[in-house]
Amino acid sequence: MKFTKIGLVGVGTVGQGIAEMLAKSGLEVHMLEDSGEKLDAAIATISNGLDKQIEKWGITSSEKKLILGRLRRAESVEDMASCQLVIESTTEEIDNKKIIIRKLDEICSPEVILASTTSTLSLTELAGACTHPERIIGMHFLIPMTEIDVVEVVRGIRTSDETIQNARSFLEETLHKKGIQVYESPGLVTTRLICILINEAVAVLAEGIATAEDIDASMRDGYDFKYGPLEMCDRFGLDSVNAALSRMFKEYGELKYRPNYLLKKMVRAGQFGVKTGEGFFRYNKDGVRV
Repeated sequence: MKFTKIGLVGVGTVGQGIAEMLAKSGLEVHMLEDSGEKLDAAIATISNGLDKQIEKWGITSSEKKLILGRLRRAESVEDMASCQLVIESTTEEIDNKKIIIRKLDEICSPEVILASTTSTLSLTELAGACTHPERIIGMHFLIPMTEIDVVEVVRGIRTSDETIQNARSFLEETLHKKGIQVYESPGLVTTRLICILINEAVAVLAEGIATAEDIDASMRDGYDFKYGPLEMCDRFGLDSVNAALSRMFKEYGELKYRPNYLLKKMVRAGQFGVKTGEGFFRYNKDGVRV
């Protein structure tokens, strides 16, 4: 299957990264949001991010124009009917995702792949809302998508071999990313492992064993991480990490997934990390630590 036109439902933080990545790969991206204002804001954020790349000589002004020119505004779900692949990237609410996937299943021809970016909700449950559950798949992109070349390809109970093969072909041949097949499980592989590391780092901080700077330095420099676990948490969003841990704790019932009280307290205080400018560390409006 040749992929040239991709649908994207939900252009929040994750969706914006996906849209930029797809457009950079030469794909036409049809984006849908709850309102025109949200879509305007998403495109403005993508544009500002491209400007920063121009300042660092990462891309040229001409390349920016080409990338933005591939981003198309969708007026309704019906506009996704002509896409070869549609990615759902809305907030982690199962009922809302079911409604979206069901609508897409109704309007898109059976060979169109319908993907969800969820890493903690049941893909099989989402597929259960559809007439063609065999074409429902998960694609968990790691942040930042434009820099990390691994994508978890999630298989539900009724996902077909053909869907898996076409999805991996799309990732590897079109996006030049490595598709890792995983079977549906709360947290998959990457979220499950990294959230436990982050939660334990928060526990070490809460117990006063070391400072946030030294905890991160020990893992960043000692184990060659790009960021330490606490800065990772800031960049993922403390609210997102807390939500992921809470869902895994509920599903598995194991104490290792229970969010540390310090993490929950910071979330209640509105300290979500980069998105609010303050988490375990402070950040400027460009997401750079200060």
